[in-house]
Formats: sequence, C-alpha cells, structure tokens
Amino acid sequence: MAGMRGVRTMGATLLAAALAVGAAGCSDSDTSPSDAASKVGEVVSSATAEAQKKVDEFKDGTDAKGEVKLGDVRKDDGRATVPVTVTNGQSSQKSYLVLVAFKDSGGNTLDTVALNVNDVAANASKQASARSHRSLDGDVKADIVRALRH
Repeated sequence: MAGMRGVRTMGATLLAAALAVGAAGCSDSDTSPSDAASKVGEVVSSATAEAQKKVDEFKDGTDAKGEVKLGDVRKDDGRATVPVTVTNGQSSQKSYLVLVAFKDSGGNTLDTVALNVNDVAANASKQASARSHRSLDGDVKADIVRALRH
C-alpha cells in the first residue's frame, strides 16, 4: 500500500511542477526570455527527477517497459495526448505504472506524466491515455521512461 501512496504523491508533485512552469512563463518581472527558459527547464528537470525517484521507490514493481506501447501524439487544446496500450502476458490480472515523457523535436523533455493502468486482465491488453499537464508548443513526441507491473 505504501507504493500506491507514492504514486498519488508523484501525481501531485508533477501537477505542482506543471503549475510552477506555467507561472514561470507568466511572470510580470523584468526576467529575460533566456532566464525564464532556464527556470522552466529547471522545473521540468526537477519534476522529471522527482517522478523517477517515486517510481524507483516503488518496491513491488517489475520492469514492464516491453509490455507498453505508445501511439501517435495528438494535441487537444494545446495539450499533448498519447494513446498507451499495455499488454499483460502474465497468468493473472496486473496493474501498471507508466512514466511517459513528452519531448520536443530536439529531444528535450517538456513534461513528464505518471499513468496508472489498473486491472489489466491476464493475457489481455488495455488502452489508456497519457496527457500532458500543460500546453506544449511545436512538434511533440512521447517516450516511455519507465513502466512497472505490479
């Protein structure tokens, strides 16, 4: 049960980081665009590191990156969305924690999302969707950072 608290905490941490990114981009101060970009980069890096830390703390999970596939990224109101398909090849029902990074064309991480795909039946697949916390500009790609089965 401690692992599930960590998952909820990770979601709250990522949401707070996304809000901080939005706030950094809307400041009325005399901060230069390069300073603002630097601050946004720091927040995204911090959110990604915090999310990865929470995944690493999840003790009961088994690496399942090969059991997760991403579809094509779409944008809806500026936010990036990617379909996620989890295939459970185990003989019993399992749940998955998937960490998805949204990246720009240069490979820079723009946002990181933790997604729970619960109760995937034995020898079956289940669809879910990962959605960025904020609007993302430009060409956005998605990568699986980590996937755990539990």
